[in-house]
Amino acid sequence: MLALAVSAGYLAWRLLFTIDLAAWFVAIPLLVLEVHHAFGVGLYAFSLWDTDPLPPPGPVEWTDLRVALLIPTYDESIEVLLPVVSAALAIEPQHETWVLDDGNRTEIAEFATALGARYLARESNEHAKAGNINNALHHIDADVIAVVDADHVALPDFLRHTLGYFDDPEIAVVQTPQDFYNVDSFEHVVRKGDRPRYQEQEVFYRLILPAKNRWNAVFWCGTNALVRVSALRDVGGVATDSVTEDIHTSIRLQKRGWRIVAHNEVLARGLAAADANQYMLQRRRWARGAMQVLKSERLLLSRELTIPQRLAYGATLFSWFDALRSLLFVALPIVVLATGVMPISVHLSAFGPAFLLTFLAQFTALRLLARGYYPPFWSIVFETLRMPAVVPALMELVRPSSSRFRVTPKGRQAHDRSRVRVPLMFRALIATAVLALAWFGLVIAGLGPVRYAFPGAMIGTAAFLAVNVALLVIAARRVVDARYAGERRASVRFDVDMAGVFDGRVARIVDVSLTGARIRVGDVAGLEDSLEGPVRLRVLYAQLDLFVRVVNVHRREAGRVELGLVFEPGQWQTVRGLALVLFHGNPGRHRLEARAA
Repeated sequence: MLALAVSAGYLAWRLLFTIDLAAWFVAIPLLVLEVHHAFGVGLYAFSLWDTDPLPPPGPVEWTDLRVALLIPTYDESIEVLLPVVSAALAIEPQHETWVLDDGNRTEIAEFATALGARYLARESNEHAKAGNINNALHHIDADVIAVVDADHVALPDFLRHTLGYFDDPEIAVVQTPQDFYNVDSFEHVVRKGDRPRYQEQEVFYRLILPAKNRWNAVFWCGTNALVRVSALRDVGGVATDSVTEDIHTSIRLQKRGWRIVAHNEVLARGLAAADANQYMLQRRRWARGAMQVLKSERLLLSRELTIPQRLAYGATLFSWFDALRSLLFVALPIVVLATGVMPISVHLSAFGPAFLLTFLAQFTALRLLARGYYPPFWSIVFETLRMPAVVPALMELVRPSSSRFRVTPKGRQAHDRSRVRVPLMFRALIATAVLALAWFGLVIAGLGPVRYAFPGAMIGTAAFLAVNVALLVIAARRVVDARYAGERRASVRFDVDMAGVFDGRVARIVDVSLTGARIRVGDVAGLEDSLEGPVRLRVLYAQLDLFVRVVNVHRREAGRVELGLVFEPGQWQTVRGLALVLFHGNPGRHRLEARAA
């Protein structure tokens, strides 16, 4: 509240006493950006005032509800789908598992049937995932559907800990957090010391979304959720008018009086964007869908939603405009340095302390409200990273796009180990900013054709621009980082420490995926015989026998040898058992943590 009071006083002072209308083309946009930021702090405070307002129900061991778990897929490989389908079939209580294949692929039909799941395809893939689910509602007899994306693996308690909410007949959707097992993804950051990895979406799913329970403003996030079928039918099925069908459907449900709740417990883990291309594609689609929903549902004016609901939705949807603010905070200093105009009419000795006091108050408030989920540096870096994807998507408000729904590629792209190019927006901004800083240096040195009327203020502007250039460079380096290039092994690797037997030799399994493994053996005598063709690897912990082929050999110290293995094809049932060990096994025996190659 103190930060909001300081912000209001600062903005009133800025508006009444500091605007230089002679430089209106910079002064007014700068004030608008500061108002936007203060408004965001206010919405953030409203959203996060109470982050845990809803007690969860008890676990459900048996239910008379007819439950169907749906796995919509389009082009995901069997390696991606295998743990998803395997885990879905293994969880309790009793339910049906359906693979909804919009790719209409024979091999996926055979795969799903072999594992014991139901398979459903349709002749067209109109309206993408929304149309796929709507089509399934005509074929599936269920009271509740659970939806998990084709790259999200349900954990053992996924249904047990969520079905209890449906004892309340007003609840339409139960949403659980999205969490990710490929912790070497583009979205994850290793932090110093013992602090956990930063994951960009964590602040939303573990903090912002559950806080919306207070206002019945939680929305369906597409995956890791349960939905009451009668509620879906009440609103005509999953919305198909935007590329973010989940939030659009949620608004229509709440306008009809249904409730949506967030269950703040990780009950499924999926694949985060592995590289910058996947990340940008996903954020562009989300931002574009947000703009479509803003236009079509008239959220802020809708009397069918309560005022708190409108504010809560507005806080989420308007947050996409932060990318435009970030862009303008780079562009405006360039204009100031290039033209020499000063958008603020008071002396730096008055403006500097007022700005710093307001900034520190807002920064402290945001840090406290985030409750440790939002490290300042990396949150700013990812806000910068989103700019090339989000800023063009904002044009949906004024010029609707005709581009089709594009599915985000899942996992590492094994066929392509090339790096992603730095976005054109980053290259243009960095080049222009460097030129502006060089121009500033010439003018300050008295070598330029103009003179700055307020050199001290210009030095502050140049320093601010230099900080933004540094952020752009850090973001650009992350985009092209070799760690996020394609992966040789098609599925995600997990660090493990399990005993095994390789072709009769004692072995230690040190990393495993659903397509291969890396093992260490000490007995090298006669090893060449094991390199000629398929040999057997036994995973002792799980009592699984896999036929493997050696693809590389690395000799280590003390006579040990490290072998890279790939699994022979056609072992679905055995690899299914391995998937269940990795995702549903005893975590004390090995760590569920993917790592870089």
